[in-house]
This record gives sequence, C-alpha cells and structure tokens, in this order.
Amino acid sequence: MACLFRRAIAAKLSRTLQHPEELLLPALSAAPVFRKQQTPDFKLSVSLLRSKGILPTTADIQLQTEDLTRQLKPDNVVEDISAGSGTINFTVHRPLLVQKLLEPFEADAGVEFGLNSELLKTSERGTILVEYSSPNIAKKFHAGHLRSTIIGNFIANLKQVLGHAVIRMNYLGDWGMQFGLLGAGFSQFGSDSKLKDNPLQHLFEVYVRANRDVEHDDCLKLEARDFFRKLEQHDEKALGLWQRFRDITVEEYQRVYERLGVHFDVYSGESLHQSQSQDVVQQLQQRGLLRTTETGAEVVDLSESGVCAVRRSDGTTLYITRDLAAAIDRKAKYSFTEMIYVTDKSQTTHFQQLFQILSALGHSWAQSCRHVPFGLVRGMKTRSGDVVFLEDVLNEARSRMLHNMSQSKTTKDLEDPEDTAEKVGLSALIVQDFRGPLVSDYSFHWDRVLQAQGDTGVFLQYSHARLCSLLQKTTELEACRLDPSVLSEASALSVLQHLLRFDEVLLQSSQDLQPKHVVNFLLKLSHLAAYALRELPVKGSPTHVAQARRCLFRAVCSVLATGMRLLGITPRPTAEEETQRRSDSSGPGPGERPRRPRGDQ
Repeated sequence: MACLFRRAIAAKLSRTLQHPEELLLPALSAAPVFRKQQTPDFKLSVSLLRSKGILPTTADIQLQTEDLTRQLKPDNVVEDISAGSGTINFTVHRPLLVQKLLEPFEADAGVEFGLNSELLKTSERGTILVEYSSPNIAKKFHAGHLRSTIIGNFIANLKQVLGHAVIRMNYLGDWGMQFGLLGAGFSQFGSDSKLKDNPLQHLFEVYVRANRDVEHDDCLKLEARDFFRKLEQHDEKALGLWQRFRDITVEEYQRVYERLGVHFDVYSGESLHQSQSQDVVQQLQQRGLLRTTETGAEVVDLSESGVCAVRRSDGTTLYITRDLAAAIDRKAKYSFTEMIYVTDKSQTTHFQQLFQILSALGHSWAQSCRHVPFGLVRGMKTRSGDVVFLEDVLNEARSRMLHNMSQSKTTKDLEDPEDTAEKVGLSALIVQDFRGPLVSDYSFHWDRVLQAQGDTGVFLQYSHARLCSLLQKTTELEACRLDPSVLSEASALSVLQHLLRFDEVLLQSSQDLQPKHVVNFLLKLSHLAAYALRELPVKGSPTHVAQARRCLFRAVCSVLATGMRLLGITPRPTAEEETQRRSDSSGPGPGERPRRPRGDQ
C-alpha cells in the first residue's frame, strides 16, 4: 500500500515539474521512524532530482527545496508538506494511512503485504541459480559452513518470493587432491567397523592423521597422488571407495540440513565435471590462452588478477578448472539469467579469475555471475572443546535455550519445549549472523546471542509469539470491520509508518543481497510493537477500539512472520495456520517437509 501513496505524491510532483512519474518515484522514500518524535511519512530527495537533470545543479539546493515546497499543495491524500534540509516532507492523512495499510489484514493474514509492491516488479523475472553451503565430503559439517548455508538460503528465499524461478544447488567438494590423501590414509589406517559406527567422525580422524603424517612421510604423499590419479582415470576400486565416502556424507548432511530447515533442489559436485574440465583446458589452448610453465603446469595469464593454474604437470585438474566446467554445464542445463556463489571472502580472487576466464572463453553470460563473500566467525565454541561441528553448535544452542526457558518458567505452556528451544536457538544464531555486513568478521558470544532482550533472534521470536498469543485470545474480534479513526495514537502511527518501509527494505536486500536490512527492519518493528502493546491494550477496550488495535497487531504479526521466513527462521504458527495444519494432519501436504534432493546426485 505504500506504493499507492508514493504514486499519488509522484503524480503531484509530475504536474508541477512537468516530468514523468517514473522519473520522480526513485527520489521518494518512506521516512525513518523515531518513536519519541513525530516524523513525516515520505521524503523527497532534491539532490536526486538534480542528479537526474530534473532540477538545475547550478542553483542553491535549499532555495530549490523551499521553492518547490511552496508550489506543492495538500490534497485528499497528503495533509501536510514541509521543507527539510535538501528534502521535502510529505504526511498522509491519518485515517487514510490507517485504512489503506490495514486493509489487507482485515479479510486475511496479509501474507502478500510488501511482496506485491510495484517497487519489486521493475526488473524482469528469470531463473536464478544459487550455489551455497558446498561442504567437502568425508568431513563433518563444520560450524564454518553455517554462514554459507544460511546466507544462501536467505538469498534463495528472497529471490523466490520476488517471483524468480530459483534453483538451490549444493556443490559438494567431492573431488581433488584431498581425496587422494583420504584414500591413501584410509588404506593405511582406516577401519570398516569404525566407518559403520560413526562414519563422518572416523573419516575426519583419518583425514586429520593423514594430513599430519604426509608432511614427513614421502610414501604417503606418493600414494595420495597415485590414488587421485586413479580417480581421474576412473579406476574402479578407487571410485568405489570414493562413492562410499560420498554417499555416507550426503546422508549425514541431509539430516543436519533438515534441522536447519534448509533444502536443495540439486546436489551437485566437482566430480561431475572432472572429464568436462579437460575439455575446458583444450578450449583455452585453442584460443591461445594457455601457456606451460617450467615445471610443466599449464596456466592462464590474467593481467588483472595474476596467473591462474588450470592443470598440474601430471595432467590432473584443479578446483578452478572444475568450476569453469561446472559453470558452462549449468548455463547449458538451466539457462539461468543469474548465478550466485555464496562462499567466504578468502575465495574472492578465485571467483574474479573464474569470471574473467569465462569471459575470455567467449561466454558473455559471465557478467551475470556474482560472488557473495562473507567474513569469519570468531569464538564459536561449545563447552566441550575447540573443534566445532555444526551439530554441536545446534545442540549447544538448544541446550542453553532450554536452560534459559526453565529459568524463566516459560516451558509450562509449551507442548514440546525441546522443539521450541531448537527453533529459538537457531533463530538466535541466524539473527546474530545477519545483523551486520556479510563481509565483516564478527566475534561470537553465547550469552549475548541468546539474550531475551535487545536486538536478538530470541527477542524476535518472543515478539512474534506474544502477538500470536494475543490474536488467539481475541478471535471473537476478527470478523468486524476496521474503524480507522480510532488508531490516532503516536505509538500506532509509528508502527504503520515503519510498515511503509517494508517493500523498500526488500528491494534494497534484493539488490545488494544483504540480509541486515530485513533483520534491522524486523527488530525495529518488534520494538515499536512492544511499545504499542503497552500503550494500546486490546482487552478491556471498547469493541470498535479493540477491533482496530487487534488489526494493527495482526499486521505486525504477519509482517514479522513473512520477514522471519525470508531469513530462514521458523515463526510460531498463527491461529489460522494451526487450524489449517490440523485439518491437513491426515497426510503431509506439499511443502510441509524439505524436498528430497533431485537432479545430479
């Protein structure tokens, strides 16, 4: 509904400035809300009008602002227009603001609120492939992979709700020299019985020992190279052992992904592109892009980002060679309009070289490939030790949340306290991770992450649950129509003004792929709602007042749930969703569980 007001203001500006509305809309934005002071609803940036050539850049900007403000008059949409510092402020008629913003929540839960904005329909819809998580097989899921998994899941969720066809791909590290080391190590000190009892733990132990011993054991080093050469030559015995490791790992990972609420459409891997990568080397040679070093390795000279090796002297391929083959194969198979890689920032140079070589090979679509880098997490440890596996972190979060809940005696009303602790603990991890710029490193502290107050995932879940409880206890009010005139209090208007920004926040996140915009919006909405709940009681108020306030809180509850799902957080179901779930309990419906992997596995 914010678009209705933006469009009305743009039409007013268009008549005054004699320029099309579409040129003026980008200069309009919802104003930030401050709880302790009145704010306008929308701001017009005069400097943006100047940069677009709509206003001359030679004149004084403040004089232009005041002159344009005098030319604009209030009407049946805008009740007040005032000049700020290089901005023009617009305030919408209060009853109209209330009525239009809350209309979607009268008849239903308003699940499309913000998502169907015209702001989000300016770009063409296409097919977007998001590659994320991508752990190495034969290793336990390390806590370091959490960032890639939840960031990629957020990007895929966001692109999907904005109307794109999304392919969620897990590109497993299932090839390379490390498997030569693992294969050689397993043949020396591996155990079939230990592999059966605790598969990933045993493979991890084998790899750690082999990685340590290879530094001073030349025989093991030669065996590792020989094993990987056999893999590249499709030796039956070597491939059989490799396949066994891969199957074990994928099965274990799927269990962790289910806990995270994450699913993939395609489980791919480096191994699928081993033979194709040799073809890529031939293409580079044919184009005169390849040269051989004194050691016999073959490299591509990239003036912008250095020399990049694509094949070893023994003829085996490298990580980037397989990435090149994978990208070419994906374009042919999926015809994507954009491909997004989500990995840590240490791989930034790798992806710069990848995109540069693709362009050199004549693939113009390399311009539509994008790398989303993220920083490191410091201090994420469990009580048990320094080696942090993701399941240990999830168990720790659940355990600590159960303890906190027992201390506050909130478990008495819960059917399944452990499940609630699991969901709230995961919410805490996600919100902590998403609060700042993704590329930044951050320090992790359990006590801070799991606080019930402040800007945390626990507070976000608590805010949504509190609103759900209010709605469930006041269902007798839901069938009546809204009287917009009774929501005139500053606390109610602050909530509505903040809701005006939701589509702009989604647009910003869709452009820079940063979840912090959504997180900060939801946290501020939760704080504004908490204040409004204290100031605007539903129980005990006159019926028409209670109905309007309930509708306001229903809107907040719905937008919180929408935003939480985008982030990968499971909110508590509303009364309507719980009723629907119970009616469907005779059998699982579509979308109730993560889809099983399909495609390349």
